[in-house]
Amino acid sequence: MFETFSQLTLQQYWWIIVSLLGALLVFLMFVQGGQTMIYTLGKTEDERTLLVNLLGRKWEFTFTTLVTFGGAFFASFPLFYSTSFGGAYWVWMLILIAFVVQAISYEYRSKPNNFFGHRTYETLLFINGLLGTVLIGTAVATFFTGSEFMVNKMNLTNVTGVKMPVISEWVGPAYGLEAALNLHNLALGLTVFFLARVLALLYFMNRLNNAAIMERVKKQLLYNAIPFVVFFLIFAIWLLLRDGFAVNPQTGEITMEPYKYLHNLIGMPMVAVLFLLGVVMVLLGIFRAITCFVKCHTKGIWATGIGTVLTVFSLFLLAGFNHTAYYPSTADLQSSLTIENSSSSHYTLVAMSYVSLLVPFVIAYIWYAWRSIDNRKIDLEELKGESHKY
Repeated sequence: MFETFSQLTLQQYWWIIVSLLGALLVFLMFVQGGQTMIYTLGKTEDERTLLVNLLGRKWEFTFTTLVTFGGAFFASFPLFYSTSFGGAYWVWMLILIAFVVQAISYEYRSKPNNFFGHRTYETLLFINGLLGTVLIGTAVATFFTGSEFMVNKMNLTNVTGVKMPVISEWVGPAYGLEAALNLHNLALGLTVFFLARVLALLYFMNRLNNAAIMERVKKQLLYNAIPFVVFFLIFAIWLLLRDGFAVNPQTGEITMEPYKYLHNLIGMPMVAVLFLLGVVMVLLGIFRAITCFVKCHTKGIWATGIGTVLTVFSLFLLAGFNHTAYYPSTADLQSSLTIENSSSSHYTLVAMSYVSLLVPFVIAYIWYAWRSIDNRKIDLEELKGESHKY
């Protein structure tokens, strides 16, 4: 079946899969958002343990999705993987370290003879929540703003030993950290940070049975929703008004096009519908949860969560489709990466496409596991009866 697909069709198919995985990852980062509020919402040791154990039931979903997202990107668009992970390695190393300390914290926080104490591991969880969200948001923003790298495939013919025979070279001395100094990048990083906190608060509303914590959750939802909306509007409006990196479909030449991403939104009506629907669902879920005066609306996580997936998915499509360079180079415009010039071979994409047919079964299993874990709201009494605690 997939053998009959053209190279471009397979490239577009895999960009859609990568985009969907990226969107799911952003949604699942509510775990990171919750970790940054353990001390804000939990005022006693029991309350903090309750929050950690609720988040601990989901942290592996986020970690697995992150690994799957990276693996899919590596297999389908290896030139991006080698360019970004090989050049902007300080950013990716910080992200990797942040997720490693998260795994360690959940594993060892409640171990017997824990001489570091709970607070040490809770601090590491906060660091993971802060760095994981801001840096991943900043890294994704470079899909629209560009990075300082050069691509020269002739480097592979270098056998003199003077330079390493690598295709991509990072030009800037900061090796990726300079992305955090770009205000447009930082706007998306902070958007993801506050979105993760909002999603976490909505998740707590849905799964916690603790009156004291719920009162704090309601207050924090408004405090985090406002900066989320502000930073998202800054990023989105700036994106639609800025110049973008356009690809000539005949020659492959990269040029700067005014209002490129606005043109992409107009030129792809289905993507525009997904984007607007996603934004409306995110805001609707937040609004209904904030304005519940009598009985708190506990289903906001689903409207806002689905809206998050749709919005991020459409942003990825804006970055890669409609003759757009999804990983632009600010050092050498013609080194910018597109889905056409950075993908794997036709054979590899075909083989991977057959494997992708298992994705619906994996999603079904994840949904089943999620529902089994969340079969009822968690409270202190239930936690006392747990044989395994984080």
